[in-house]
Amino acid sequence: MQPRSQHGFHPVFCTIVPPHVLDKLSQSDDPVLAGPARRTLEADAARRTRRQVTTAVRPPSVTPAPEGDRTGKPDRTLYDCRHGTDLPGTKVRAEGEEPTSDASVNRAYAGLGATFELLLSAYGRRSIDGNGLPLIGSVHYDEKYNNAFFDGEQMVFGDGDGEIFLDFTVAIDVIAHELAHGLTQYTANLNYYGQSGALNESVSDVFGSLVKQYSLGQTAEQADWLIGAGLLAPRVQGVALRSMKAPGTAYDDDVLGKDPQPASMDDYIHTGDDNGGVHLNSGIPNRAFYLLATALGGSSWERAGQLWFDVLTGGELAVDADFASFARLTVAAARSRFGEGDEAEAVLKAWSEVGVPTA
Repeated sequence: MQPRSQHGFHPVFCTIVPPHVLDKLSQSDDPVLAGPARRTLEADAARRTRRQVTTAVRPPSVTPAPEGDRTGKPDRTLYDCRHGTDLPGTKVRAEGEEPTSDASVNRAYAGLGATFELLLSAYGRRSIDGNGLPLIGSVHYDEKYNNAFFDGEQMVFGDGDGEIFLDFTVAIDVIAHELAHGLTQYTANLNYYGQSGALNESVSDVFGSLVKQYSLGQTAEQADWLIGAGLLAPRVQGVALRSMKAPGTAYDDDVLGKDPQPASMDDYIHTGDDNGGVHLNSGIPNRAFYLLATALGGSSWERAGQLWFDVLTGGELAVDADFASFARLTVAAARSRFGEGDEAEAVLKAWSEVGVPTA
């Protein structure tokens, strides 16, 4: 495996709704459902291609906040695309300004702020780059756009089709998930394919859930461990896009089909689709984190989240890391930070339960 420093810096195009979900939806006999899904797939494919041909550059030099430094404020700017696709759109709210009459703008503003606050208060990191990077978000992207994404530079939110998906700003963990792709981009810079890509997705789910738990003041036991709860329209038989607690159980719907995420390596999915199944196999490290957080109890961001943050920012995680190498680094992080105690034992047990070796 190659260390991050030997690779160029590749911002990736990451969406919250996996291609396999939209593909299933696009095959519906109902044009009201199939049309928006097909257009979303086409728009995502085009933007993903543009991102891949962009010249890779190295990340700018950043200075993480010193240990114990918990000062700083976010620098947020929100734009309205007014159902067009030109980014960023029309500026509608800047940092420190009063809420607008647009709930999508206000939710996005709050979600960006909550993510900034968790990174700063829990880990002493000023924004996703560690150096106070401005956070930019655009709402009302395109017509009935069934997704939200981070394109390496900013957040973008669709309004959903109203039939399957609602406004993508309604779930704070969706906002945090996408912004966490930026955190990964500025730290481990994990390749977006295969197991490293699944880790990229899982890290975003982890920090998305942590931001939600932090903002709600929930313990690991109180959290729902769902990603995108409230995003599915009432007609859908399901509770969220993904479940970290029980991958494969988030939805079971006649249009969307059944949630295909595996919960352990026994059911690992080998596929060339979706960048090698990055949104599918992420269920395995997701469940490992859930098992660790609930075993340790209390606030998930304090010990379990700290270990994941340590690995992500420690400089030893290879850009093409697989599950086993990531797992070994979490064990090493637990021993380094907490010694041979409950934390290290809980990490070992969590990975063992999902079938990922740590030896």
